Amino acid sequence: MHVVHPPKLSDAAAADHSPELLRTYQTWKGSNIFFLGGRFIFGPDVGSVFLSMFLIVAPVAVFCAFVARKLIDDFSHNLGVLILVVAIVFTCYVIILLLMTSGRDPGIIPRNAHPPQPETTDQGIEVGPGQTPQLRLPRVKEVVVNGMTVKVKYCDTCMLYRPPRCSHCSICDNCVERFDHHCPWVGQCIGRRNYRFFFMFVSSATLLCIYVFSFCWVYAIRIMHSENTSIWRALIKTPASIVLIIYTFLAVWFVGGLTIFHLYLISTNQSTYENFRYRYDRSENPYNRGIFGNFMEVFWTSIPPSKNNFRALVPREPKPPTRVSGGSFVNSDIQKVPSDVEMGSMKPIRKNEATGGDDGGAGGGRRASLGRSGSWDLQSEIASITGIGYSDRFSRGGSSGSLGGSVEVPVK
Repeated sequence: MHVVHPPKLSDAAAADHSPELLRTYQTWKGSNIFFLGGRFIFGPDVGSVFLSMFLIVAPVAVFCAFVARKLIDDFSHNLGVLILVVAIVFTCYVIILLLMTSGRDPGIIPRNAHPPQPETTDQGIEVGPGQTPQLRLPRVKEVVVNGMTVKVKYCDTCMLYRPPRCSHCSICDNCVERFDHHCPWVGQCIGRRNYRFFFMFVSSATLLCIYVFSFCWVYAIRIMHSENTSIWRALIKTPASIVLIIYTFLAVWFVGGLTIFHLYLISTNQSTYENFRYRYDRSENPYNRGIFGNFMEVFWTSIPPSKNNFRALVPREPKPPTRVSGGSFVNSDIQKVPSDVEMGSMKPIRKNEATGGDDGGAGGGRRASLGRSGSWDLQSEIASITGIGYSDRFSRGGSSGSLGGSVEVPVK
């Protein structure tokens, strides 16, 4: 007797049934831009990093070519060479700090795939016989930090309760630990994992401006003494020094002002966001450890590892269609403009994200309520897409005058 065995699937056919694996950075839902296979993460405005590099390197190149090179002959014992070398090395150091600030994870908190389990019933919704009561998530929770009560908010975009001092950046579209601000000059959020490098970058840029400014004056004064003329006539003989003196004078007000401001923030253990939004008194700031303790926290504590492995392999997320009560399907990529804007300008949420406002849609925004089954009630949006009129919705949705469970929009 012959037994016919079923044909074996080839490797190619078996591979078709296996889920497609991608790197985490390839499925990233934020607005970040990745380089070198997810090894470096930047904000969406990464182009400003190259502008910042040019604003640093260009004046130093002019200084080395027209000022420091002339000082080599004016100073003995290789002091002029040292001036040139220090300028080049210091510039490289500032550029490295810029890249360490802009090219690393600032402290992004991974998004949840599903919202947490609702806890309270929405009393504003009438429940008919045989229907499940609508549950909602509390917008704010209270936690205790150093004996003081701190309120934490729910983020509709990331579907999580933000830890204390965490905020959602509307530019990068991520929740960031100890969010300070989004810096357009470095093209990145400033948070828990890169604030130290940001301050070192700003303060080092201030010292570099002072260095170039000072030696431009030194060169002009040496011309004045060697030719026995006035300082203004000496400056005319070195136009590069005039340009650099004006440039560094203006720049030092900007980066120097930032350095002084952040020295104040570090000494009081505040972030830029907290300083602009809240008004802490000494007795009210639950994070203040004293000046010495605050500086220790910023500069002498280990930087925590990233919560994201951008190179990890993850399966591609499916995009199921949304079924409407007539058998038709609509696209679930419904975009909204959230009120959950912490820093930066408002912008639409990316596709494939069902989001709501930070205050539950207050201020005229559309409200998306979360039910027990995890589906969002987007009645007006579905009706506008499918062209169903108000009277049709009554006839199709039942006597309650709503879609009444005939619309399912999956939340990812």
